[in-house]
Amino acid sequence: MKRIALFAAMLLCGGVAAAQDQDGVIYDRLDSVVVSVSRAGKRTPVTYSSFGRKELQSSNPMNSLPMSLSLLPSVVTYNEGGTGLGNSAMTIRGSKGSQINVTLNGITLNDSESQEVFWVNIPSLSALLSNVQVQRGLGTSANGAGAFGASINMNTAFVGVEPSARLEFSGGSYNTFITTLSSSSGISDKGFYGSAAYSRGTTDGYIRNAFVRSQSAFVALGWLSGKNSLRLTYLMGDQHSGITWDGISLEQYAADRRYNGAGEYYDEFGNVCYYPNQSDNYSQHHLQLNYSRQFSDALSWTNTINYTRGDGYDEYYKTGRKLERFGFASPVTGTDGNPYTKSDLIYRKKMDNDYWVLGSSLKYRSGALSASAGVNLSDYRGAHWGENLFAKVLGDAFDYSSLDWYRNDGHKREASLFARAEYLITPSLNVYADLQGRLIGYSFTGKDDDWLEMGSNPADIIDYGNTWTFFNPRGGISWNSGPHRSYASVAVGHREPGRSDIKENIKGGVSPISPEKMLDFELGYSYTGRAFSASANIYMMEYRDMLLETGRLSDSGYAIKENTDRAWRRGVELAAAYTPSRWVRLDGNLTLSVNQISDYTSFIPFDDYSGMHEVHYGRTTMLMSPSVTGMARLQAIPWKGGSLSIDAKYVGKQYIDNSMREEMAIPAWWVSSLGVSQSFTFTGKEVTMALYVNNLFNRDYYASGWRWESFDPATGKISYGIGVYPQAPRNFVLKLAVSF
Repeated sequence: MKRIALFAAMLLCGGVAAAQDQDGVIYDRLDSVVVSVSRAGKRTPVTYSSFGRKELQSSNPMNSLPMSLSLLPSVVTYNEGGTGLGNSAMTIRGSKGSQINVTLNGITLNDSESQEVFWVNIPSLSALLSNVQVQRGLGTSANGAGAFGASINMNTAFVGVEPSARLEFSGGSYNTFITTLSSSSGISDKGFYGSAAYSRGTTDGYIRNAFVRSQSAFVALGWLSGKNSLRLTYLMGDQHSGITWDGISLEQYAADRRYNGAGEYYDEFGNVCYYPNQSDNYSQHHLQLNYSRQFSDALSWTNTINYTRGDGYDEYYKTGRKLERFGFASPVTGTDGNPYTKSDLIYRKKMDNDYWVLGSSLKYRSGALSASAGVNLSDYRGAHWGENLFAKVLGDAFDYSSLDWYRNDGHKREASLFARAEYLITPSLNVYADLQGRLIGYSFTGKDDDWLEMGSNPADIIDYGNTWTFFNPRGGISWNSGPHRSYASVAVGHREPGRSDIKENIKGGVSPISPEKMLDFELGYSYTGRAFSASANIYMMEYRDMLLETGRLSDSGYAIKENTDRAWRRGVELAAAYTPSRWVRLDGNLTLSVNQISDYTSFIPFDDYSGMHEVHYGRTTMLMSPSVTGMARLQAIPWKGGSLSIDAKYVGKQYIDNSMREEMAIPAWWVSSLGVSQSFTFTGKEVTMALYVNNLFNRDYYASGWRWESFDPATGKISYGIGVYPQAPRNFVLKLAVSF
């Protein structure tokens, strides 16, 4: 409590970061026409933060986008490999990735089945964006898909009036090297323009096997003529990275923080070896065609067609696996003539998907009225299958090509409509209404990756189909007078179950799960002055039928989620900024929250999986939902062309599961970073040199984790283990950027 009180005092005395449009970005013409329909405006009664082009360009090049956004209010991030490259995850107000709707140029990026955004699949995204708006709570519905805790709206459509180019070269700890090249043609007299960017990043990572080899490319070609705008955008992401999601036990953490057991095996002499290609591999291609028409100063029309193609695989070396589970007719006759039911295996879990989206919207603004309406239609088809590469007892000569031991196909379609309006009753008083309807159909069929023997049990084939209809109304009021802004809003949201939620529920044989529901109340106030700005927001996110892991396992050992009657996230978000002079700025934010389940019961499997032991806990705190988060930052311009920033992020105690037991707690942690840069002009080119130091004070901490439990009915004893994700100690990155 002393640390929390001290941190709160620092924020109140030193200043806290204002959450609204800090850099004063004025969106260019294409931004305002194409994607503003999904963004909250200054009068919209929605809680949001903005991250502009300058902040994106000056962020640490090692960081994935979630890591770059980590200092925003109520945001918590971590990286599986311990640094910034590779698999990164984020929560906002405790809401996890599958509850955060992410859009790129107005098109949803969330995977249709898992509802997650896998940030490693779009590497170096910060270098390709012109701005990001993070809406906390249910936000606006105009993006056409379902946010259930937060939304992140990103835009790549930055077009400079004049030709430009930028080169960035970065290198640092753990053999990290990142190169980014970008250029823009500017807009010609006839309205044509083009821009392109390419980025490549490599690192060995902090923990073993946390390597990343990634690249991304972006191309935009467009034409502006009078009141017409036509733009073709291509975005590619390709990554080859080591598997890091297993984490390590607390015992391993104490002995060797950099240990990673992925791909570990023993050779015939008893030596520890590691399979070199224990890896995650994925390529993604986004193609968007946008046409916009400005009928008048008041009325505009925007249309977007999007096609996304993704394919990839995870590759594993596993020891002592049952051959029948992987499609072999067990027992098999090995190369030595003996029968075998188990073997070391190398296999791949593969997937590919196609995602089409058609979006069309009208926007009207005249006098006191601002209104928009639109439709989004999407079609997703995804395939999942397993491919055997090698069995140790069968050798290289065996034909593995016919042994795809599982295959299932998913198909998801969605039609969403929205209508949104804001009206100024007086010059200061604004009312807001936002209506959204979603119709979702989802089906998948086939065998999952844990079936035991081909065709042995018809129940192993999943044949599922369902349709959901959601109505999500939102409304609010805002008051703006000079430097003062206040607002209040209420919103309703729904979220359909994800693919893994459904299939494990079916295999576990428990009651069918229902969609989640949420009622979100927001009440906020902000003051923006010349030297000082501050904001405060109270939120209450009330859940019905929230899907939670209760400890139940399916027959294959995967966690089953079940609906719980009531849960809530309630809190206050404080933010402020103080600029005593043009050379110094102090920022910070603080979130105090309560994140609880009204009545939680855990189910612990018996040692032999023959039954479940039930433990009733009553009211508990939700997993991975800290009650305190905050940050403080000092930015200064100590000399001509120079800049200095130092920040600290604090995350309070979290729990790995929903039982709220101290043995399942992740201790509170704080981490600091330092950035120093120098800009100057050389032969007409702007040159920037920067040094970034992460984990400045060399803190040892882990930021996330998981657990397992089992119950011995003979002794009544509960056994458990915990896995955690160590974060890197002090490390650095150097960057050289040249703009011309």
